[in-house]
Amino acid sequence: MYTIVSITVSSDSEEKAKTAIDRAFNELDRLARLLNFYSEDSEVSMINRNAGDKPVKVSPETLEIIDKALYVSENTEGAFDITVGPVVRLWDFQNKVLPNEKLIKEKLKLVGYKNVIVDKEKSKVFLKTKGMQIDLGGIIKGYAADKAVEVLRKNRIKSGIVAIAGDIKVFGKRPPTGSDNGLWNVGIQNPRQKSDKDEIIAAIGLSDMAISTSGDYQRFFIKDGKRYHHLLNPKTGYPAYGCQSVTIITRDAAFTDAFATGIFILGHQKGMDVLKRLGFDGVIVDKDGKIHATEGIKDKIKWSNGVLE
Repeated sequence: MYTIVSITVSSDSEEKAKTAIDRAFNELDRLARLLNFYSEDSEVSMINRNAGDKPVKVSPETLEIIDKALYVSENTEGAFDITVGPVVRLWDFQNKVLPNEKLIKEKLKLVGYKNVIVDKEKSKVFLKTKGMQIDLGGIIKGYAADKAVEVLRKNRIKSGIVAIAGDIKVFGKRPPTGSDNGLWNVGIQNPRQKSDKDEIIAAIGLSDMAISTSGDYQRFFIKDGKRYHHLLNPKTGYPAYGCQSVTIITRDAAFTDAFATGIFILGHQKGMDVLKRLGFDGVIVDKDGKIHATEGIKDKIKWSNGVLE
């Protein structure tokens, strides 16, 4: 997954807990082998190699995650798009290098989720345009968290938390302490924190839910006073500037992961409309630092003193 993964469980048996956690990590390894863009023998690489040539037969998991990704694309006006990879790879955030504008325009011709054809009956995926590539980086962490929780549950673990970078899935309730209600508390980071310490703007208690945050503070550089970050608009090839961060809460971590990105790119007004229509909860910090929260969680969030104005 190219990131830090942590799994915490509550169990009456240390041996049972360790076995379940080992099996969950094995599942993550298996999924990474199937879905890894950078591995030559993954199913994603096979699909990409055969772009414009022929459909590729894939496993149920590959079919499922691509189908979920296309659902997110349809519901975000294409703001989330697993075919944007060729444009993303033009950007060098580590060395703070802006890509050539002509090159961006050239690679944009390969971007378009509607050219990803999924045949569920035959379990095949086809990319219509030669040179197209799919990269599941924007959804794989959430999807993997869902699958890890499934494994934990099958191994008789009733409560736990799987965190794959900023994508978190919780299930059951942790043992309560004092007047605590046993919910898993998750913080939402301040996208404009003033120190190296993690500052949170809010915290929320969750059970049997997933939460993901996308922000312009995660991978970025500032050049000539302008912030360039990794959340690129698939229509322009350049960063989207309507939000500072987007946090999504719903039951499916694959959706919280992908919708956090798509809604960030859509902007807060259209994003709030999407959340309302789909019945998801979320917190959006817009470009001016103003916070917007869905009605369903306004009374469940504990706001910190550092709430942005």
